Amino acid sequence: MRNPIHLVGSVCLLAGAVAAQPAAHDPYPFQNPDLPAEQRVRNIVSLLTLDEKIACLGTNPSVPRLGIKGTGHVEGLHGLALGGPGGWGRPTPIPTTQFAQAIGMGETWDPTLIRKAGGVEAYETRYIFQSEKTHRGGLVVRAPNADLGRDPRWGRTEECFGEDPFFNGTMVVAMVRGLQGDDPKYWLTASLMKHFLANSNEDTRDGSTSNFDERLLREYYSVPFRMGVLEGGSRAYMASYNAMNGIPMTANPVLKSLTVKEWGQDGIICTDAGALNNMVRFHKYYADLPHAAAGAVKAGINQFLDRIFGANVREALKQNLLTEAEIDAVLENEFRVMIKLGMLDPPERVAYSKIKGDGDAWKVGDHQAVARQVALESVVLLKNAGGLLPLDRKALRSVAVIGPRANDVALDWYSGTPPYTVTPLDGIKEKAGGAWTVNYADGNDAAAAAATARQSDVAIVFVGNHPTCGAPWAKCPTPSDGKEAMDRKWIDLEQEALLKQVYAANPKTVVVLVSSFPFAINWTQQNVPAIVHMTHNAQEEGHAIADVLFGDYNPGGRLVQTFPKSLDQVPAMMDYDIRHGRTYMYFQGDPLYPFGYGLSYTTFRYSNLRTSAAALRSGGEITVSVDLTNAGKRKGDEVVQLYVKYPASGVERPRKELKGFQRVTLLPGQTRTVTIPLQAQALAYWDMARERWVTEAGPVGLMVGGSSADVRLEKTVAVIAP
Repeated sequence: MRNPIHLVGSVCLLAGAVAAQPAAHDPYPFQNPDLPAEQRVRNIVSLLTLDEKIACLGTNPSVPRLGIKGTGHVEGLHGLALGGPGGWGRPTPIPTTQFAQAIGMGETWDPTLIRKAGGVEAYETRYIFQSEKTHRGGLVVRAPNADLGRDPRWGRTEECFGEDPFFNGTMVVAMVRGLQGDDPKYWLTASLMKHFLANSNEDTRDGSTSNFDERLLREYYSVPFRMGVLEGGSRAYMASYNAMNGIPMTANPVLKSLTVKEWGQDGIICTDAGALNNMVRFHKYYADLPHAAAGAVKAGINQFLDRIFGANVREALKQNLLTEAEIDAVLENEFRVMIKLGMLDPPERVAYSKIKGDGDAWKVGDHQAVARQVALESVVLLKNAGGLLPLDRKALRSVAVIGPRANDVALDWYSGTPPYTVTPLDGIKEKAGGAWTVNYADGNDAAAAAATARQSDVAIVFVGNHPTCGAPWAKCPTPSDGKEAMDRKWIDLEQEALLKQVYAANPKTVVVLVSSFPFAINWTQQNVPAIVHMTHNAQEEGHAIADVLFGDYNPGGRLVQTFPKSLDQVPAMMDYDIRHGRTYMYFQGDPLYPFGYGLSYTTFRYSNLRTSAAALRSGGEITVSVDLTNAGKRKGDEVVQLYVKYPASGVERPRKELKGFQRVTLLPGQTRTVTIPLQAQALAYWDMARERWVTEAGPVGLMVGGSSADVRLEKTVAVIAP
């Protein structure tokens, strides 16, 4: 999505403005909530004029002439965005609960919590949309981002859940279910996933092509979207700017052949902003805009995010490039979403219609508590030599809080306006409560930072990127920073120069890396005794990091991307064949930090790995169980991770693949049996010759442990295929 300055949606009501009130008539069939949705949407489309049909290809399918009140889109990657740096709340921002960035939500490894966060966001979206005091926004939420973080240089890494398809898909399903709610008939909001598909480069994205074979399409790039549709129930997604194998995604046949015909996606498929023009100007796939508009509709697009679509759809019809029947077919799909949202039914039949009020949406229920829990669970402990952490408050007299990220909660382009923020400095001062001195230096003056560290018992340095680069659209002065429209040029942390001076002044240094993506902090890892990672945007950032640093919370977050030591370990940016060394599945060499990595203030012991059966039959399922013991002296969380490998496969397979995980909280000395289901279907590969999924007979290795590189126990099971 471009900067909102460039976004213009179209609304059906423009075409029907001459007759704002429905004329007296017998009830239309679509107004009967007891009729099947298929019958209702067909009736709606049959009643529309051509002008109304074209207008309804915008983002709000309202038709005043027929009494149809539709709803438009809002952004919501990590909380409803009706404000923030992107200006989503113009002219008057509305405060909403803001969670850690999506990559930070991923680092919780807690789908149950992410589902709860999605529910908080959806509730606030409904509340603000339906309350007379506000009545803003819409009920189609552009979230989650189901893309995969295949490269650490990707400027929008912060928007995805990680690099693994199964993991991302699991978190996508959780977020979708939270956003859409638990009502058996209606949705709380509609989850619109972004950006289908293979969209992980920003430089040249308007005209670039992501090239790979069908195995990677099926086994990697499409997996989170497929899970979002089939398991989560999402019926909306946005096509990405890029092309796939030379065909722009906005008009790619895979929209219909895969998502509609195979997955049953029968809702909204929208363009990204500017994508229509891109197919002519940058991709040069179509000679002109009428051909591009026709191609998009034929591919399944039913909502455009650009002002220019109307005239060009009309011209496409005039030139016989497109038929009215083809428009009818895609319009039926977006009205299905309106029905699921309850927009066409009497409010008394829609339980969610009662969500409204005169107060602030973010003050409802446990929203603040959920925001704090997400922030807490997202914190990852990367190093803790000598047990420096947690800090002993009773032994402290002074603490230095230093660095450019120490006194802010940095927001990104898709942030809303939080109702309040707690910076790390705020959180540490609150924790001190006057019992010891907090000395602060912002880090822009290295000499002052070193002096502050020297006069303190311990130095805590907050470093990392700024998610908007502190610069206008498409500008990043610091080469290791990135954001939408800007990929990173390198991954070294320039602020390590500051860390060296602080460490020289006080060896009791704790580094908190607050970042949207991996950094190659090789010197820091080799020298500084304690390192913690968290991401931006959480309104409770300061409380969370203070609780972790001072031992009120034992960190249990885990990385969701491989941290390379250098770009020498990563293939070229536009190489979309991940088999060439991308992600933990194919990474070559030793990373700085592996996928799934994270430490704790306690230790865990794994024992008694077992399966419910010695063999797994095709189409069947077994249960993998392991006993987990907290062998330390503190309550803590472990993320039990199940990986598989294929030692006798007849085709190239990943060296290991995540197939299950569970975050577990244990008291000291407590043992719990962790059980993870494993389906034979999850072990299949896509046979390109036969164009179908194939589950191979033979041995499959099971690996259970605390990260992709920390395998504690292994076992082999036989797969029996027909």
